[in-house]
Amino acid sequence: MSLFAALRLPREVLFGAGQRHALGKVAARLGERALICTDARLANEPVFAEIVAQLEAEGITVEVDSTVEPDVPRDSCSKVADAARGFAPDMVIGIGGGSCLDLAKTVALLLQHGGTPDQYYGEGKVPGPILPMIAVPTTAGTGSEVTPVAVLSDPDRAMKVGISSAHLIPSAAICDPELTLTCPAGLTAIAGADALTHAIEAYTAIRRQPGPALAQERVFVGKSALTDHFALLAIELLGRSLERAYREPGSIDARADVMMGALCAGMAFGTAGTAAAHAIQYPIGTLTHTAHGLGVACMLPYVMTFNRSHATAEFAAIGRALGSSETDEAKRADAAIELVRTLFERIGIPVNLKLLGLQEEKLGWTGEQALTIGRLIDNNPRPLDASAMQRLIGAAFSGILQQAS
Repeated sequence: MSLFAALRLPREVLFGAGQRHALGKVAARLGERALICTDARLANEPVFAEIVAQLEAEGITVEVDSTVEPDVPRDSCSKVADAARGFAPDMVIGIGGGSCLDLAKTVALLLQHGGTPDQYYGEGKVPGPILPMIAVPTTAGTGSEVTPVAVLSDPDRAMKVGISSAHLIPSAAICDPELTLTCPAGLTAIAGADALTHAIEAYTAIRRQPGPALAQERVFVGKSALTDHFALLAIELLGRSLERAYREPGSIDARADVMMGALCAGMAFGTAGTAAAHAIQYPIGTLTHTAHGLGVACMLPYVMTFNRSHATAEFAAIGRALGSSETDEAKRADAAIELVRTLFERIGIPVNLKLLGLQEEKLGWTGEQALTIGRLIDNNPRPLDASAMQRLIGAAFSGILQQAS
């Protein structure tokens, strides 16, 4: 297959310690009135007051909505958008974790196009550009600062739902690892494990025939040369520094590696897409009410074991990025799985679905629901039918990796 690449990113990405101080200048190029979406905890922090002051110093009028809730309830997006219409913002700025960024994206969509969030569920339903949106993450995991996705909780549906469109990609992403220094160890682990899962699933995603319509008709196109580049960089950075950031939260070097890893993973999966671990997490999260990153990370070693036979070269490259010294390709591919498994165990990720809280009688329903998420299942390098899905989930419940193959 000839060389092919596809990549969609913000117009501007700034990364580094202190880069949050550039927000005022970046925002001033987009308008004069900014709606900030954040959560109540961050809104009371001194660093947040500094950010608002910087915006105001650039002549920007600011309105703050600090009502962001975890998992972004569907109706909260409409409430924030409706409350902001009288303010008539020129831009929306999301400051905080993934939920803050996802809500900001959705509010920018509703302010520009109207309607309710459920009108835009799925892929390609957003009719055009949204209100300019700037993403300032304070955790290192979701990659939402560069991706075309906003994930919401819908009370009328069994699982979380996503809005996927290239129009949701923020206008600018400002990633300052100093903003992650106060992130608790547990959240650092969960977010970082989520990012590593993004990178590995993007790197091992299916490779589709690169016709000219591929990237025009699909939000997620599968792996390509550029997404592979960012995925491998993310794997290397997270592999060498995630545990250190977990154990030494004040290490700015480790924090920078992990935040850059999460950013690069977002750059990769935002175009390539993710696969089976994410599909299975949707029903698992619904049943166990556990964090998204816990679910995908718990599943990842089992999904890697299942996919190993169909992506040996990719897993060998992952093993190299994670530091394996094995010279044999097959052994290095096996080492990749073991290195991920042991890393996750050391940072407190549950080693099986039983420990995550999934009930054995729900295994069948979990598999059935996961198979309905076609955009993720179809992106998996090894085909998954009902029988294979049940074997995979069964292995993840029992904790026996070999049973997943």
